[in-house]
Amino acid sequence: MLTHWLIVEADLHSEYGIDVDNRGLMRRRSWRWLEARILGLLSADTRLHRALAPPPSTTPG
Repeated sequence: MLTHWLIVEADLHSEYGIDVDNRGLMRRRSWRWLEARILGLLSADTRLHRALAPPPSTTPG
């Protein structure tokens, strides 16, 4: 997941309006809060979802 952090950060902003550079916000929130949102990114059509679960190839065979 950390290898995809730039994608996570972009998706958190585009999907939830969360700016992870807002240290005040991030300190007020729990790891559980962040985990729930990241898991939400995996269940939606997001960059993170596409990076970790790309669609099956459609090569003729």
